[in-house]
Amino acid sequence: MRALIGKKIGMTRIFDEAGNMVAATVIEAGPCVVTQVKTQDKDGYTAVQVGFGSKKEKHSNRALRGHFKASGKGPYEVVRELRDLEIDREVKIGDEIKADIFTVGDVVRVTGVSKGLGFQGVVRRHHFNGGPVTHGQSDRLRAPGSLGQSSYPSRVFKGLRMAGRMGGDRVTLRNLRVLKVDIANNLLIIKGAVPGTENGIVLIRK
Repeated sequence: MRALIGKKIGMTRIFDEAGNMVAATVIEAGPCVVTQVKTQDKDGYTAVQVGFGSKKEKHSNRALRGHFKASGKGPYEVVRELRDLEIDREVKIGDEIKADIFTVGDVVRVTGVSKGLGFQGVVRRHHFNGGPVTHGQSDRLRAPGSLGQSSYPSRVFKGLRMAGRMGGDRVTLRNLRVLKVDIANNLLIIKGAVPGTENGIVLIRK
């Protein structure tokens, strides 16, 4: 089983054997606790539900507290269901999944929620060039310009690139390489950047 939930700590840099500087992201990878195991016979599909992090018991309802009681720990800050995994060993409720499931050189994909940037104009959101600043258009530099419609069809087409909310999307980056594994502190150092802000929750899969 080669997937777990982690928390993005921040970015740093490390030096490889040739002395080249490499930008990297530090992720607190687990430990995750198995809270439920779903099987094809009972549930119609195979999946493993895991919990990560901790929170106060008063911030969890009675149904979740009863659900977590089987694992002997909890409540958890984040609960996710990991589907379509190749499980190479028997997984039981209460088992811990740690950073040691990854090794240096593994190629992983990381899923997270990108930084929310709020309401943005077309220059930042869609990389428009903007209008000229000459000929009396000093206040139209970052405006979108004409939308292209006339008396027909007398409406704005769906999907037209305009100003709006930017960021806050679920993003997956593939082909990221594991540079270092710190088993004692449950840390993964992954080459490059991963989606999200510091302390953001990410899902790491082999």
